[in-house]
Amino acid sequence: MSGFDLSPLLKLLLVGALLGGLPLLWLWRRQRGVAFGSRAWLHGLALLTLFLTFDLVVFGAFTRLSDSGLGCPDWPGCYGHASPLGAKEQIHVAQTAQPTGPVTHGKAWVEMVHRYLASAVGFLILLLAVFSWRGRAKFQLPRAAPWWATATLVWVLVQGAFGALTVTMKLFPAIVTLHLLFGLGLLVLLAAQAQLYAPKQVVLSSGLRRGLIVAWLLTLAQVALGGWVSTNYAVLACSDFPSCRAGDWWPATDFSAGFTLWRHLGVGADGDWLPFEALTAIHLSHRIGALVLTLALLALIWRLAVAGQGRWSRRLGLVLALQIATGLSNVVLDWPIAAALMHTGGAALLLSLLSVLLMRTKQ
Repeated sequence: MSGFDLSPLLKLLLVGALLGGLPLLWLWRRQRGVAFGSRAWLHGLALLTLFLTFDLVVFGAFTRLSDSGLGCPDWPGCYGHASPLGAKEQIHVAQTAQPTGPVTHGKAWVEMVHRYLASAVGFLILLLAVFSWRGRAKFQLPRAAPWWATATLVWVLVQGAFGALTVTMKLFPAIVTLHLLFGLGLLVLLAAQAQLYAPKQVVLSSGLRRGLIVAWLLTLAQVALGGWVSTNYAVLACSDFPSCRAGDWWPATDFSAGFTLWRHLGVGADGDWLPFEALTAIHLSHRIGALVLTLALLALIWRLAVAGQGRWSRRLGLVLALQIATGLSNVVLDWPIAAALMHTGGAALLLSLLSVLLMRTKQ
């Protein structure tokens, strides 16, 4: 069975609301006496949602890396059920036919937990939008606050649509990569809202702020390249470092095939198998991007330290070191899942840190 089956949608949304209600209860207990819809409450909700969205991005990476993306081959449920429990028989049949195939009991649970977490995040983002509109006059919220929250709500709905297409289009690389980028975009939007409700300012020169913007754009481009490497399973196309493989720094490449965006997984635009040279081109592009971004970030870190922003300099330096270490580990240790997850988490953290710093700066 494949495609859309909306019959379990209501149950899935209910599970998401229940899961989202648990951290919401924790927030309510932590902020007793703080009025719903006030700046302080919305700031707490934005931070909570930001944290859970970060977890969702990392768990989404685990879903992809554990080959669980098609653990339930329909959407939004699993063989028309709200959980793998109801689809036990169908999963058993698929697993018996292909014991190491895309559908197994374990992979089905990983995929559905990812959907449950996504529903919970969507529920919290909906509350963020509702309470920001309701409290804009009563609590004198920033004028832009409800619009940021509304944009985030629209964004998460589009993200959900890409999640559905990821399944129904059988891990189509362009869709999977966009799904990852939209997930990281949610982090940026939520980080901006958290700053909006509790503004802090960092004074930077106009030149340093321009450098920060360049670093943010380069990070976004490198994250997109990293997503393209991962979704095309090109991580081990180069198995050595600093050379690509067997001492060869620049083996045969096919950039045209590698960066043909609209094609199915593992095949070219002509329907033939994607040549290994295409995977090599994808991997080498990511390495070149990593070198450019590392140099840009080192320059930014140094400039921030000179400008008296040692705390931000250290934060960015630590995350950059994590990214370099985990990126190298992916290659030389044969792509261990722990290093791959930390690499995804580090990319999300780096983009979030740069976004917060950008929101806090003024010329």
